[in-house]
Amino acid sequence: MNPSQLQPEDTDVLGIHWGDRWLICYRLQELDIPCWCEVGQPLRVRISTPKEAMQFFSVVKQYTAPRHELLQNLERCWQQSNSNS
Repeated sequence: MNPSQLQPEDTDVLGIHWGDRWLICYRLQELDIPCWCEVGQPLRVRISTPKEAMQFFSVVKQYTAPRHELLQNLERCWQQSNSNS
């Protein structure tokens, strides 16, 4: 995505670690979510649908949530899948 296609009013700035923002950007691009990341600049993302919002939330959480929280979520998913079987 060309950075000129993302206007400042279309984006919000989140405090994401500078190294993680590149990983997040690559993953969002794999999901076809418009985003752009330049050296020394914040990650910019255009979210247009509820599905994109959920995918964005999930990707960011993978990189920003504490390990114990991610483990708790994984355990909760396992428990729910086992109780539905």
